[in-house]
Amino acid sequence: MKRRLAAFVSGLVFAMGLCISGMTRPERVLAFLDVFGHWDPSLAFVMVGAIAVAAVAFRLAARRPAPVLGGEFRVPDRRTHVASGLVTGAVIFGVGWGLSGLCPGPAVVSLASGQLAAVVFVGSMVAGMALQGRLARRFTA
Repeated sequence: MKRRLAAFVSGLVFAMGLCISGMTRPERVLAFLDVFGHWDPSLAFVMVGAIAVAAVAFRLAARRPAPVLGGEFRVPDRRTHVASGLVTGAVIFGVGWGLSGLCPGPAVVSLASGQLAAVVFVGSMVAGMALQGRLARRFTA
């Protein structure tokens, strides 16, 4: 129950941050990517803020012997293998983000507003995840 509550609160804080920063508006993200046009640096400020918060959180977590809600810390090192699927997925993510101005987090948050673009994006994302799951089962079985 504690893990579910922590996950819900984390998601709620993340969603609020996306709304407050305007990152649920695709035109804002696309303006950030338009470096030779009407560039909007606001996404860079959001990213720097997120990196600063994460840096503090990682420092505090490193002092603990284990995560607060149980389990163990799993931190990759230089010997960790980077799977080709991870790289392929990152490329697909980047292309989709650049074309639509939406990524999964903001798209899910935008569903609450009823934006057609968010509904289409999330529907396509869910269909893509289902297709990937089927293909993964087919090729690994």
